[in-house]
Amino acid sequence: MDTFFDNWPFVGQVALVLFLLALSGFFSMTETSMLSSNRHRLRAMANSGNPGAALAERLLKRIDSLLSVLLISNNLINTILPILVTGIALHLFGDSGLVLSIATLVVAMLIIIFSEIIPKVIGAAFPEKIASNVGWIILPLAYVLKPLLWLINALVSSLMKISGLQTSTESRAMSKEELRSLVLESNRFVSTHHRNILLNLFNLENILVDDVMTPRSKIEMLDVSRPINEVMEQLETCYHNKLPVCDIDSERIIGILSVKKALSLLGNNELRHEDFKALLNEPYFIPSGTPVLQQMQFFQDNQQRLSLVVNEYGELLGLVTFEDIVEELIGEFTTSFSNLSHDPRWLKDGTYLASGTAALRDLNRLLDLNLPLEGPRTLNGLILEKLEAIPDHDVSIKIANVVLEIVQCDEQGVKTVKLYRPHQNLD
Repeated sequence: MDTFFDNWPFVGQVALVLFLLALSGFFSMTETSMLSSNRHRLRAMANSGNPGAALAERLLKRIDSLLSVLLISNNLINTILPILVTGIALHLFGDSGLVLSIATLVVAMLIIIFSEIIPKVIGAAFPEKIASNVGWIILPLAYVLKPLLWLINALVSSLMKISGLQTSTESRAMSKEELRSLVLESNRFVSTHHRNILLNLFNLENILVDDVMTPRSKIEMLDVSRPINEVMEQLETCYHNKLPVCDIDSERIIGILSVKKALSLLGNNELRHEDFKALLNEPYFIPSGTPVLQQMQFFQDNQQRLSLVVNEYGELLGLVTFEDIVEELIGEFTTSFSNLSHDPRWLKDGTYLASGTAALRDLNRLLDLNLPLEGPRTLNGLILEKLEAIPDHDVSIKIANVVLEIVQCDEQGVKTVKLYRPHQNLD
């Protein structure tokens, strides 16, 4: 082999060395790009009509064969290269131990820099782009080396079985946390609003109806025991589609009234309470602590949009609608919050004025805070839990790195609170 190589012209010898270095670098780059490729992204590229991505996905399904082709080819070249470089060095500088040592060092540096480091950095920087283009070269090579690959893979499989190790060629399913990280890192491709919706989907399984319901004190209820003219006046000014209906006892809901159907009766001068009662639908009660996902499934299966939340004693706690759950996913339908300030953003001085009845979940979402959600659900409840007493209006407290100043309160609790923006959230 040395005699044959010595007969080559010097330029041809150098050209062959450079070609083998480049070929070795190609196999190193291919290995890194294939192993670094996101298989889900390759699948998306293949589904959009990229044949190279489809071929790369096919090769990755047999990762053992793919690695065997790349490693055999790369190591074969890296074995030949020192022989060629040594031959060039001996031809130019003569036969000596120093020449051999320098030639060995030079070829090692050439392989490390130009056949390993640079190609692998490139392969890691553009994994899917490279993987979707190199498959057309690797596939024919795999067919050529098929007998050798079969022998090597059989030997490797035998050794793996003897050692008690099992291999799988199937891609591992992504966990929920991996999917969440993928969504968080997709800011270049997905708008902030759409990304927040996807993140809310992950959180939805941990949310209960208690977190999204309208509390008992804020439910508009129709009392059909009142004079008929008062009932009609309430229906005419009502802005809800459906109303819970009681008869004297506000704790006992007798039905749900469709306001649209009730308004169709208002032209009748001989209206009676029984006319409204005849339009009532049976109320649906759900226990406190019901998961939101379970409730959404109920709404879909039964084509209902409203449920009443009760505690273990049957006492009414609140009302939850299908829209409440949808708002938890995509955000409020309007930017007007009755229990928050009219502008749901920090003021220029770094403060925010909120009602004591403001929901902690809304505050966290609007102001990018981390107020605790494990206990009370309102700002008033959180402050009372921490202080264990109804505070005076000049009291301040720090919770989750947020300074809360009591602006207004009465004997029942905190009415208005000024929040001070945490330093780490400042722009």
